[in-house]
Amino acid sequence: MKFLALVDCDNFYASCERVFRPDLKEVPIVVLSNNDGCVIARSKEAKAMGIKMGVPWFQVKEAYLSQGGKVFSSNFALYGDLSKRVMNILDGMVKRIEIYSIDEAFLDLEHISNLDHAHEFGIYCRNIIKQWVGIPVRIGIAPTKTLTKVASHIAKKKNGDAGVFCLSNQGHIAHILKALPIREVWGIGHNLSKHLNQLGIYSAYELMKTDIRFIRKKFGVVLERTVRELRGESCIQIEDKIEPKKQIVVSRSFKERIDSLESLKPLISNFAVRAGEKLRHEKQKCSKVSIFISTSRFNKQLHHRGFNTFHFPYPVDDTRSILMGADRALNIIFKKGYPYAKAGVLLSQFSHPTFIQHSLFDSKSQDQLKQDTNLMQAIDALNSSQTQIYYASQLSLGESPIQKKMVSPRYTTNWWELPTTK
Repeated sequence: MKFLALVDCDNFYASCERVFRPDLKEVPIVVLSNNDGCVIARSKEAKAMGIKMGVPWFQVKEAYLSQGGKVFSSNFALYGDLSKRVMNILDGMVKRIEIYSIDEAFLDLEHISNLDHAHEFGIYCRNIIKQWVGIPVRIGIAPTKTLTKVASHIAKKKNGDAGVFCLSNQGHIAHILKALPIREVWGIGHNLSKHLNQLGIYSAYELMKTDIRFIRKKFGVVLERTVRELRGESCIQIEDKIEPKKQIVVSRSFKERIDSLESLKPLISNFAVRAGEKLRHEKQKCSKVSIFISTSRFNKQLHHRGFNTFHFPYPVDDTRSILMGADRALNIIFKKGYPYAKAGVLLSQFSHPTFIQHSLFDSKSQDQLKQDTNLMQAIDALNSSQTQIYYASQLSLGESPIQKKMVSPRYTTNWWELPTTK
């Protein structure tokens, strides 16, 4: 029998905060969104206190802190680096891996055909990640992707088995699925769950036993694949080749409302610069840059949403061109006197640098375009080190539109924030 594994980091953001803070072991932890607005991650101790995902921080702040809970602003530099370290370890253990999210990865265990060996591999994998990175993981092992999600869910609920749970025997699978609500099945959202409930399907087992022809006719091929996967038939393959992005968005909500073009332009420039960096990282060029701005949806008296797109005469990845296009688009949609709460930059219509159709009226030579590429590569290299290059239209050094009053150090990516002993 062929096995797949799902490796899922436990309470990932909270676990990252504990790696360099052993004093936080078993202490409730919550991580907040940009601008410290709402809770986006919780440790199991914080969950036990009744802290809900997405709850506004101000609503739970007093009660939570009074019970000894700790709070952190989101530190995506730290989370991203530790995620990369976990994924690099997994990549070295198997031939095929699909990085599903920042804290999840599917592994193809083609080299393992014995259930006991699969379980031993899971324990070894979990121990290595904990020892080398400090992040606890749980591992679900099964014949299909959907069943690995079920196994991971069970591993999360069980205290034993060292955080590893295997599903292979049909009788065992049926027993587990009978106790699993339909809403817990991978790929079944709230609305689809309600429709299935109306048909008398409440558990994963009842879905698995439903006639395939009825499922295909009533709901389509996507749910049919889910049913087949619950039966142990592999229909969703490991996707080890990452598809290139079709668009890049950089947006933020502001800690204070902005009602002047002079204040908004530097923020848009910051977003455009970051979007340009992401574009070059994807090794793509774009033909469109779009700007969107909006007031708070709760402001019924002064409400405005603006969206405009600038089209380049040829695909670009030069930040200076993106800044120019963003500035022109912003000038068109901005309305004076409106208190804007959110803005963003969207890059789209991508093309590969080696397949570019230039305009007949393009005044730039191939040599000039090459020089622009070299310049951008040099700036990116400097910005990835301790030297920072800023464009004149950006915010002044040290300013930020995002409020992060409780952010932890970037222990692994910044020389000046390395952990030290007292």
